Amino acid sequence: MAAKHNAGGTLRDIEVGNEPPLVGGGRKRAPDRREVSLRWLSGTTLTGLTSTLLMGAALFAALDGRELLATPAEVATSEELGTFGGQDLAEKGARVVKARAIRPVPSDRRRMSVSTVTRVGDSEVIRTKPFEQVKIALAASHQTDRSYPPFNPLNIYSDGSEPEAAEEGDPQSVIYGANVETEVSVRVADFDFESDITAGAPMLNDEEAESIVRANAAILTDGSIQVASLHYIDPLRFGIDDPGLATGLGLAAPARIIPQNMSVASRQAEGEDDVPIFEEDLVEFNATEEIASVLESTGYGLSASMAEAIETLLKTKTLKPGYAIRLGLQETPKGNEIVRASVYSGSTHQLTIALNDRRQYVPAPEPVDPGIMSERDSGNEAPVIVNRELPTAYNAIYQAVLSYDLPEKMAAQIVRLVAADVDFQAPIKPSDRLELFFSLPEEGDAQHEEQELLFVEASFGGTTHTYYRFRASDGTVDYFNPEGRSARQFLLRKPVPNGRFRSPFGMRRHPILGYSRMHWGVDWAAPRGTPIIASGDGVIEKAGWTNGYGKQTLIKHANGYETSYNHQSAFAKGIKPGARVRQGQVIGYVGSTGLSTGPHLHYEVHVNGTRVDPMRVRLPNSNVLEGEDLVAFERERERINALLGKDATVVAQADG
Repeated sequence: MAAKHNAGGTLRDIEVGNEPPLVGGGRKRAPDRREVSLRWLSGTTLTGLTSTLLMGAALFAALDGRELLATPAEVATSEELGTFGGQDLAEKGARVVKARAIRPVPSDRRRMSVSTVTRVGDSEVIRTKPFEQVKIALAASHQTDRSYPPFNPLNIYSDGSEPEAAEEGDPQSVIYGANVETEVSVRVADFDFESDITAGAPMLNDEEAESIVRANAAILTDGSIQVASLHYIDPLRFGIDDPGLATGLGLAAPARIIPQNMSVASRQAEGEDDVPIFEEDLVEFNATEEIASVLESTGYGLSASMAEAIETLLKTKTLKPGYAIRLGLQETPKGNEIVRASVYSGSTHQLTIALNDRRQYVPAPEPVDPGIMSERDSGNEAPVIVNRELPTAYNAIYQAVLSYDLPEKMAAQIVRLVAADVDFQAPIKPSDRLELFFSLPEEGDAQHEEQELLFVEASFGGTTHTYYRFRASDGTVDYFNPEGRSARQFLLRKPVPNGRFRSPFGMRRHPILGYSRMHWGVDWAAPRGTPIIASGDGVIEKAGWTNGYGKQTLIKHANGYETSYNHQSAFAKGIKPGARVRQGQVIGYVGSTGLSTGPHLHYEVHVNGTRVDPMRVRLPNSNVLEGEDLVAFERERERINALLGKDATVVAQADG
């Protein structure tokens, strides 16, 4: 198709597809293809520069500021290579498999709901009660505005030191071995077929009973119950992987009952699991110690080479108190092996070193999962300040307990428990601690608002003693160590709590007679009139004058033991032959009667009529649980240990 026009407006022939170019912009001729557009060139250049900058910024952000995409892979070799060099360091990523803590890390305060069983009449009531576990650092700066009684040794032994006798009708709770959501009352009685079966109840013959059992066979197999009338017995249902069990029970052939739409896989034998097991442990530094010796003491594999790697990167061989090393462990046939170590100063991460697949130690970022450190940091324990004058043991116990809003009676009970092992007038050490477990008052329960102290663990001077509260079958409530021995001493070695030790047992030159002769006791000096307390429970055998001894009191105790108190100025009220006294009771007052040079108490201990050294004689325990009481105590002890995450073996060793 073609059109025609001319300059005068007439049409002329134009070939379609071969039209002349359009000319604009003041041009008088067509553009040359070899010409370069300045606007196009500048636009293209700016677009390229902008794209380059944007891509560079994105790449920089993706690398998190690192200038190199990768660095050489090793910082230190393992025990096989045994070298460290000035090599570049590589980064090891986080582990995919989540580790589990090898031991629980204590927290400062933890509340829990525990099922307890209480004997009420002829029934046992099981219900949930609130309890609390508290761990106290005695050297921390505890503040309290509550007052407490000043130190008086007489009050420690004479105020409630004897076992408590449960009052009639006073319910005593023990820890129940299972969780109960609501209150349950249980009464156990013998079933009487004559009186417990109501008159007119339908009776079944043997055929009817067997028919009912067979009809309900499917539900009767639940649990570890053996029912003789079932057609088949699945051994795996009872946790026994023995196909011959069915034939052993007299069945024609072994059989398995498999529900519909269920796949059954054979049990995997122990040791067939190839999935690596990762654990964690935490090593805390309480004093300035060498890294190598501390890691070596853990007994884990590769501890020496890991210690060398830490020392190289930290440029120190020791760590100060407050530091901790978080160990990542992998289970191997030879035991746990250290594959990662993270060093913390308090809660601040300092360094992490990990073992890669080539058995090389490389630096790694802090583990993403806080793991064992989260439990450590959640403790919120009061900071221990050692650059100050630490309080005495007596003041530290009261201040700490009262600062936790616990009753004063609980502090007094703790003081009585540890009295035989702690010098209350000496300052404590920074490592001294208390751990308590006690019941909490329930809302709206005014009758049982007192808090029962069930567990005490006291650490003083590096020695730990553990006590459990237990009610014996005779109704008495006392505290016992893990072996079932009473916390109360059979005899006190110091009947004058405020006295000063002056003269030991043995040969000496008599201060009045002027020649050497045997001194059959020990002397405790104190001002005239200072109270003297009974060393143990017993019966007054004599209270009167004896030549040389002056005013003397003899107390007969159990198992052939007898104590003698001499040179007294006066006897306490009610002290006469035949009177019963308890440990800590005031029986007389210090004096200088008889052959004496000054006010003091001459104290003797006789065993089966033989005088022995009161400070060295091996004394029996006040009360040792036996028989059914011991079995019940061990059951209660294990339940408390399980609640507190205690290892029974470790507790026993610490108390020993």
